[in-house]
Amino acid sequence: MSDLPVLFDELPTRDGGRIGVATLNAPRALNALSLEMIRQLEAKLEAWAVDRSIVAVWLDGSGDKAFCAGGDVVALYRSLTEEGENRGAGRDSLLAETYFTAEYHLDYRIHTYPKPLMVWGDGIVMGGGLGLMAGGFQRLVTETTRIAMPEITIGLYPDIGASWFLNRMPTGVGAYLGLTGAQLNARDALDLGLADRFIPRERREALLGALEEAEYGDRSPRALRAAVQRVLDAHEDRAAVPEGQVMPRLDSIQALVGHVDPATAVRRILADDSDDAWLAANRARLATGCPMTAHLVWRMLDRHAHTSLADAFRDELALSVQCCRLGDFPEGVRALLIDKDKSPRWSHADVDSVPEEAIQALFVSPWSDETHPLRDLGWGHRVG
Repeated sequence: MSDLPVLFDELPTRDGGRIGVATLNAPRALNALSLEMIRQLEAKLEAWAVDRSIVAVWLDGSGDKAFCAGGDVVALYRSLTEEGENRGAGRDSLLAETYFTAEYHLDYRIHTYPKPLMVWGDGIVMGGGLGLMAGGFQRLVTETTRIAMPEITIGLYPDIGASWFLNRMPTGVGAYLGLTGAQLNARDALDLGLADRFIPRERREALLGALEEAEYGDRSPRALRAAVQRVLDAHEDRAAVPEGQVMPRLDSIQALVGHVDPATAVRRILADDSDDAWLAANRARLATGCPMTAHLVWRMLDRHAHTSLADAFRDELALSVQCCRLGDFPEGVRALLIDKDKSPRWSHADVDSVPEEAIQALFVSPWSDETHPLRDLGWGHRVG
């Protein structure tokens, strides 16, 4: 297989059109999203958007383990901690600004893409992978789909637009997912608005073949969407969807995190002595997670309960860069992925000991409104 970061193809359709196919191509790294991948995807999506012969776009990942397991946090870590040739300049490295700006711009493009864009969310979908998937016109999940936002384990927070879309879940669920990094399956994704269709993994090739055979009408946006929907209608299998984990426990989740402050929510979750295996795994993840992240999760959900997606991305860019410069992100990556000792030395011992001034410092934007790298995001676009 080619060693190119992203593989591109165009499948001919029966009526003379083409389906653009983009495949993340780093299977040994679980298709972790590098800056080069982001740039290549952005450029190709821009070209396909204005190519009238392209009737739809398909985005997937190579290998059988993951669509995309997240962003390339190892590269970010090295830019923040190592100096010299091909490295950053410590905490003043510009890679974080460059990377997150490009990533969020790409994510927003997917949310507002003018043609039907399908995302094959098979296998692991975490962090930056969910950023690619969340905005798709049709987000397809399988029996192997495993979605998570485990940023609390590395001292970041659920970004990639999550400050906006977590608010659109049932009360309390977004906060719980952000605090615990809980793993979701296909049923959960459908229930929580993170996916649109369940397609068994074995039907992937048949589905692509059916998309090639479809008639796309007059190529208007409505005709293209309708054609894709008809094909997907014939291939989804709701009867095979696994049992969910969130909705059967919704009352418990809401009791743990509802109508309280972040410190109280954390204490409630950690004090819960349920022997439920899913809840216990989430509790354990929170117990060793970053205390600062708990506050950031709560604060960002509150800040973006009623804002636009574009505003959320702008705020996330500032916070993500500051987490790299001032926060616990480098230490979290070191402990989990570099030294792999799984013993992070967080800057604060627990959620109660995080001072307000430390939280506020992370929310000081490096830019004015006029110089913000995403200042033009959202002009002329609407997101539902």
